[in-house]
Amino acid sequence: METVAMAAALGFLLLTAAGGSAGDEAREAAAVRELLVRLLGPGPAAAFSVSVERALAAESGLDTYRLSGGGVGARVRVLGSTGVAAAAGLHRYLRDFCGCHVAWSGSQLRLPQPLPVVPEELTEATPNRYRYYQNVCTQSYSFVWWDWARWEQEIDWMALNGINLALAWSGQEAIWQQVYLALGLTQTEIDEYFTGPAFLAWGRMGNLHTWSGPLPPSWHLKQVYLQHRILDRMRSFGMIPVLPAFAGHVPKALTRVFPQANITQMGRWGHFNCSYSCSFLLAPEDPLFPMVGSLFLRELTKEFGTDHIYGADTFNEMQPPSSEPSYLAAATAAVYQAMIAVDPDAVWLLQGWLFQHQPEFWGPTQVGAVLGAVPRGRLLVLDLFAESQPVYVRTASFQGQPFIWCMLHNFGGNHGLFGALESVDRGPTAARLFPNSTMVGTGMTPEGIGQNEVVYALMAELGWRKGPVADLGAWVTGFAARRYGVSHGDAEAAWRLLLRSVYNCSGEGCSGHNRSPLVRRPSLQMVTDVWYNRSDVREAWRLLLSATPTLASSPAFCYDLVDVTRQAVQELVSLYYEEVRTAYLNKELVPLMRAGGVLAYELLPALDKVLASDSHFLLGSWLEQARVAAVSETEARFYEQNSRYQLTLWGPEGNILDYANKQLAGLVADYYAPRWRLFTETLVESLVQGIPFQQHQFDKNAFQLEQTFVLSTKRYPSQPQGDTVDLAKKLFLKYYPRWVAGAL
Repeated sequence: METVAMAAALGFLLLTAAGGSAGDEAREAAAVRELLVRLLGPGPAAAFSVSVERALAAESGLDTYRLSGGGVGARVRVLGSTGVAAAAGLHRYLRDFCGCHVAWSGSQLRLPQPLPVVPEELTEATPNRYRYYQNVCTQSYSFVWWDWARWEQEIDWMALNGINLALAWSGQEAIWQQVYLALGLTQTEIDEYFTGPAFLAWGRMGNLHTWSGPLPPSWHLKQVYLQHRILDRMRSFGMIPVLPAFAGHVPKALTRVFPQANITQMGRWGHFNCSYSCSFLLAPEDPLFPMVGSLFLRELTKEFGTDHIYGADTFNEMQPPSSEPSYLAAATAAVYQAMIAVDPDAVWLLQGWLFQHQPEFWGPTQVGAVLGAVPRGRLLVLDLFAESQPVYVRTASFQGQPFIWCMLHNFGGNHGLFGALESVDRGPTAARLFPNSTMVGTGMTPEGIGQNEVVYALMAELGWRKGPVADLGAWVTGFAARRYGVSHGDAEAAWRLLLRSVYNCSGEGCSGHNRSPLVRRPSLQMVTDVWYNRSDVREAWRLLLSATPTLASSPAFCYDLVDVTRQAVQELVSLYYEEVRTAYLNKELVPLMRAGGVLAYELLPALDKVLASDSHFLLGSWLEQARVAAVSETEARFYEQNSRYQLTLWGPEGNILDYANKQLAGLVADYYAPRWRLFTETLVESLVQGIPFQQHQFDKNAFQLEQTFVLSTKRYPSQPQGDTVDLAKKLFLKYYPRWVAGAL
């Protein structure tokens, strides 16, 4: 009976948003044809025929594509059961038949002529209903300043990678503003509640309020306009946009309008005091709960339409007021009831991070209370960090609720070569084979994007594979050849070294959050341990440089050369730091000054120059995106300060210091390097004067430097400067021989 109930629940979910008219099929086919023109240009695009027919997936109900044709005088025919399926089929042809590569850092799209023939008609169906994309945090760490042109590129990337379920949360604050005004709050009270743009993700999950706000009126107008375009494009491919719903968090000002309302103040979050955290949670039994929840969803869907899947996170990184199962069930049911009061077909998408983040609170009884409070098939759980700490294993496949196996991978949008490719490769298949599995899809849920593209290429491919990649070494070799447009032995050998080292993270110490000393406030207790042999990174660096005569014309290769050089310098910083610490502890002044001087005055400035040679590693680009989003100079300064805070202090007092660290030209020179100079100088002063190093006093002095950077209005280049290959070679020739000799 249990298995029958699960099958019925999954069957309901499978049917959600399925079907569609012939008009939908025509629209989706047109969207893919338009994507082709944007991707290849009108001439090459004419060599492809794209169509969409739901009947292609009639038997399985799962997205399916079919490829055929090609050759002299013949068009390549791409047929999909949805627009997304057709786009994924197109991507498969470009990747596997043409050796092309589509990437955030720049695509390699040199098509062979004539186009290769599909030797036998190729039909492929995805093994699961969904391929999901985004973390709530991605909206702030990566998307916050995007205009439509950048969103258009991303939605194209999503379609080509087969994504058919994704968050679409832009513009919701404009709807909340309408709701709060209707409930009697003043505009001032609303302005005091919303966070600034770079911190909206945590306002939306109830972690924060007020910090770095308020939102200007122009923000709401532009975001609503942007959301309409995002939704229109997603739907044109047949994607399912996930809209937000009411999770129970309310502004404190609601207690003024409704003094009898049962509202509980939550605890602090992220080292913020109650000026910015300690959010207010409306009790599930309060009659105001369904009123607020339904009013918001009604206004939201009136403005944006709906595809019937909604996201809400009530207890993200916050301990509920009670561990009683009755309370947790009531809180969960209240969120769901407010959804179905407006949309009877509503399905709730829940980030499963809460179960992973506080496992000591979320025991089997508490987890069961949440999962059992929503009818089976109406709660879709994201197993958010499944490549590292899967929750489905210890919850009996989420007790029968459908779930999506997700790869989180990245925290804070950090730079740093990182991946757990073997775990990622095996994970989805293991989840499908789990007893009574309720897995309905795979997902990519990074907090920030635009790094480690090899990891996302593999994960996107796994969304269409029925089993793991048999030989990851061969796979990564093919990845490199496609990425650069040509096979090169040294480049491919470099990638195999990276695969066995930085991209093979396993064990308890495995985390996607970069804690390198380079990007941390210095201390004498910094951890420099890594899970790989640093010599593998060093040799990959050498091999990539040896490939430059052949590959330097490839933008993706130059990006990778910068990225691997950046990683090599990161390793060198750890090694020099160890020398600094050892010299200080041994009271050796000259070695301390030598190692500290190289690190702070030579190595980091050289890294900044290498980063400045690539447009993807520029602080100026990040800040310029923020400024361009503004409608006045006052707004531009405000948005820029939001950006600077997020990258560095995160809060007014360094509350989540360096969490969202990046290695960007300008940031290295004016934020990280000054801290390291101060650290070295302070240690030297300590030895010279014979007084102990005072970490507390150093932290105070470092905070002054950090705050100066955040409040600065210095402008940085938004265009690359210098020759990547030349700068990387100079750095290599200076440090590689010392590194090999162990004589830094």
